[in-house]
Amino acid sequence: MLKQVNPKQMSPINQRRLQNFRNNRRGYWSLWLFLALFLFSLFAEFLANDKPLVVRYDNTFYFPVAVDYSELAFGGEFDTFADYKDPYIQDLITDKQGWILWPPIRFSYRTINQDLPVPAPSPPSSDNLLGTDDQGRDVLARVIYGFRVSVLFAITLTLISSVIGVAAGAVQGYYGGKVDLFFQRFIEIWSGMPVLFLLIILASIVQPNFWWLLGIMLLFSWMQLVDVVRAEFLRGRNLEYVRAARALGLSNRLIMFRHILPNAMVATLTFMPFIFNGSLVTLTALDFLGFGLPPGSASLGELVAQGKANLHAPWLGLTAFAALSIMLTLLIFIGEAVRDAFDPRKVMND
Repeated sequence: MLKQVNPKQMSPINQRRLQNFRNNRRGYWSLWLFLALFLFSLFAEFLANDKPLVVRYDNTFYFPVAVDYSELAFGGEFDTFADYKDPYIQDLITDKQGWILWPPIRFSYRTINQDLPVPAPSPPSSDNLLGTDDQGRDVLARVIYGFRVSVLFAITLTLISSVIGVAAGAVQGYYGGKVDLFFQRFIEIWSGMPVLFLLIILASIVQPNFWWLLGIMLLFSWMQLVDVVRAEFLRGRNLEYVRAARALGLSNRLIMFRHILPNAMVATLTFMPFIFNGSLVTLTALDFLGFGLPPGSASLGELVAQGKANLHAPWLGLTAFAALSIMLTLLIFIGEAVRDAFDPRKVMND
């Protein structure tokens, strides 16, 4: 049975869409699982870190996960950042009847395990549950941090490119004529460029970081929604209610974004999960080729490259494959559920 919903909170059509989304059980539970994974990754510093969460020393609490403390704060000899894995620092803390609360994984994405029993890359062990890479860094920690970076990058790119694409498609479809003609010719030329090669060339000119790489990819990703929104505006600009609004003297801006855009957003929201998926794949491909995030950054694409370069360490390739497969599969299932939610042919079941 459908739960009672206050009509003031949700219109009947939105109730139908929400119920259709829930009826797609695979997509519905994929959304919750993906949100849970993303939520955990947002607190990566509290899950995987080479700094303790809490330290109690001399009846005083310290929070190294958020604040860098000097060795002098714990009775050390040097005015340098405390190395909490050093037995000397640990003895200083315990001598004052103190204690250390560590995160579940005692490695950050850039921490090198200096106590490996075998040369890196080392296989999974009790210290490194998924092993280490060829530089001795914990693979599980790098997966957690890399997942967060990839999702935040894809979210930012999808939102900004969608805003630009919707605005461009709305202007084209509403005004038509020469505006539409010249804009279409420009998009045809711009979209005909080899995007991946241009991204590699631009990324090789400067050292890319998160925001620089985002700007480069934004140059081309905004075009994915233009055709869909343009078609909706071309169809909607001659409808009766739009003509009536124009006859009443409403401005073009109000007509576009108050009366036509809500209908165009149905197709836009349907495509957005797949744009999100494509953004993740592009970032992973660039990192795999070495033209993505700066060296040393937590990156799933870099983990794939390490798996390719270290075939004698199968845990690297298998971990990268599992992480990317799970993430992309969940997003595809979510996209299918969103598509079903906005499909007018699907009728809500009681």
